[in-house]
Amino acid sequence: MAPTPPAAPPLTFFAHLSVHVDAPYDLGEAPDAHRRLVPLTGGRFDGPDVRGVVLPSGADHQVLRTATLTELDARYALETDRGERIAVHNTGIRAGSPEDIAALVRGERVAPERIYFRSVPRLTTAAPRLAWINERLFVAVGERRPDSVELDVFLLG
Repeated sequence: MAPTPPAAPPLTFFAHLSVHVDAPYDLGEAPDAHRRLVPLTGGRFDGPDVRGVVLPSGADHQVLRTATLTELDARYALETDRGERIAVHNTGIRAGSPEDIAALVRGERVAPERIYFRSVPRLTTAAPRLAWINERLFVAVGERRPDSVELDVFLLG
């Protein structure tokens, strides 16, 4: 008889981030993969207990491993409406058919259900009110739009 699997950990909605992006810099085909750098130029975030702006402070370092898989490594900062700052280091993957990934690379919109876009944002802050986020893990579901990345971020319980 197979053991009963444990219950999945709960997810609690933390915030929706709308991160504005600029045109990517194509860094070319390196020995291990094709690389791009996508400037992150601002945006907003809203959640039940936090809201504010995405500071124009970072970039997404992308590695296009195959025609269907892109590794994402974004670093940027948030500022709440109370002036608290949060550093974000978001790593993840985006995968889809070769045609859909090519469309995203060209800056076209692709229906989000056709793309697997998941990430693990690591949040850190010096703000006393939000100090608890330094000791928690988050997961996110994303959508790439022509001018933004939309992320729904969840606290992993």
